[in-house]
Amino acid sequence: MIKMIGKRFLSAFPSLIGVIIVTFVISHALPGDPAAYFAGPSATADSIAETRERLGLDRPLPVQFLAYAGDLVQGDMGRSFNSGQPVLTDLTRRLPASLELTLYALVFAIVVAVPLGLWAAVNPGSWIDHLCRGTVTAAAAFPSFFTALVLIFVFYYKLGWSPSPIGRLAIYFPIPPTVTGFFTIDALIAGDVATARAALGQLILPAVSLGLFALAPLARMTRASMIGVLGSDFITTARAEGLPRRTILWTYGFRNALLPVVNILGMIFSFLLGANVLIEQVFGWPGIGSYAVEAVLTSDYAAIQGFVVMMAVLYILLNLSVDILNMIVDPRVRYDD
Repeated sequence: MIKMIGKRFLSAFPSLIGVIIVTFVISHALPGDPAAYFAGPSATADSIAETRERLGLDRPLPVQFLAYAGDLVQGDMGRSFNSGQPVLTDLTRRLPASLELTLYALVFAIVVAVPLGLWAAVNPGSWIDHLCRGTVTAAAAFPSFFTALVLIFVFYYKLGWSPSPIGRLAIYFPIPPTVTGFFTIDALIAGDVATARAALGQLILPAVSLGLFALAPLARMTRASMIGVLGSDFITTARAEGLPRRTILWTYGFRNALLPVVNILGMIFSFLLGANVLIEQVFGWPGIGSYAVEAVLTSDYAAIQGFVVMMAVLYILLNLSVDILNMIVDPRVRYDD
């Protein structure tokens, strides 16, 4: 296991270096001049040049990259032009909000999609199968921000069941002491059930909006994998030996069908983490997605680069976690070769 983890980390370094180089070049090729932006609308050419020099943007691009790479090796992602804070500080402060939203969205998708896919696989061609296909098609047909707006209109504006869809917590609830960064968990650790319930209420609409988009691939993969397993020879043999249907479906069928589903979970989680930008904008969610949007609009180079590098590192860690889960689900899987 340790050998596999080490090999995975080493094989990921070339990709990470490529991401850093490409991100640096693309971010500096974006339209807009951050020096002009921060100098102000009434700035003169001299003040803009002075701001550019102060920000280090007057140096040649290779020199800027070497300075950035040297700082990155030391764990310094630079300083954000917008907040004036170190980019790493901004990202680590906002990352728990995005992770909490993405995790709840993934949990919602799994709870709905996996049983739906299994139900459809056990009853192929039936009305249940058609219901599954129609549900996942409808879930994937609408953009996540459109779904979010519809949910806000129905459950907040019309029915009044949802709290105000702005931020992670209403202003009259205290922010729980930081332990994990997840408000729902930290509030429970602090024994504040009311705050935990309020934080969960703020999460429901954005998590459902984001999770609906993940329903389609999860349900389809679960259905296809389970149908393939149920058609296998060992399942036919188990049925011929008279094993109970429940044992065949759950002990033999579901566990063998789980491996492709686990494989796709890591990809879906990383996709949701990067795709929640619009959801964070709609709900005023203070995560890294909204931080990246603000950085792009203001050509905040350090913030853009830091966001992409952090996403690349998270993607590598997610792939590693999926590999470990594969070995737990199916001990026959090995990555030593």
